[in-house]
Amino acid sequence: MSEEATNEVIIKLEGLSKRFGYGDAASYALKNFNLEVKRGEFIMIMGPSGCGKTTLLNIIGLLDTPTSGSYLLNNEPASRISPRLQARLRAKKIGFIFQNFNLIPNLPIIENVALPLVYSGYHKTRRLIRASETLDRFSLKEKEYYYPYQLSGGQQQRAAIARALVNKPEIILADEPTGNLDSRSSSLVMEELKQIHNEGNTIIMVTHNPALTSYATRVINMLDGAIDTDIKTVKDSDLPVPVEKKTPKKFFKKRKNNSKKKKGKK
Repeated sequence: MSEEATNEVIIKLEGLSKRFGYGDAASYALKNFNLEVKRGEFIMIMGPSGCGKTTLLNIIGLLDTPTSGSYLLNNEPASRISPRLQARLRAKKIGFIFQNFNLIPNLPIIENVALPLVYSGYHKTRRLIRASETLDRFSLKEKEYYYPYQLSGGQQQRAAIARALVNKPEIILADEPTGNLDSRSSSLVMEELKQIHNEGNTIIMVTHNPALTSYATRVINMLDGAIDTDIKTVKDSDLPVPVEKKTPKKFFKKRKNNSKKKKGKK
């Protein structure tokens, strides 16, 4: 694989702003924000509360839309991606790790973790096998048929992270994934994220813990909805490369071709 392909830009934000309110009551979570993310980066985003970190993750993850500016996901304008295709991308290409666990209380942990695979068309048996394997990586296999209320807060967070990673997404968006964990569980989660990153996946993680920046290839500090400092700790040429590259751009193309075939059949 060429260096150009290895270092391709998969996320590009230009002049991005997110405004809440109007007139004198208007406030900006993001203001004229610019960012390029290359495949294989592990980006840590830091900054005070209210500086726009979570809003940024929501926009990148297609959960929110900017007020102005442009967002390109593998050179595809996000504004042109239909809601249905956005949902498919979130199910197959983007993994979310939220601050809150967001586990479904009336489902056992293994079914919570397997849930993203439902939207990817996996048969139930295969879903449960994959979920069990993922839970094992987080030392939760013996708890897989427990319900969320039967787990400690740290265990629930690890289960939520396992759910985000079960579909092996290319992009992982993490909002304080270790915020509710003790040091041992935090270390376990970060080592798992490190391994996933070494396989060529891209990770963008929000954290308030400066000790975790040792895992990052790039550290961004935000202030008042913009980038204050942006430091790369690893050269682009040294970023990990995925074994088999399957980009969202190809996914778009495949969908377009299929839609043309369907139109021609009557």
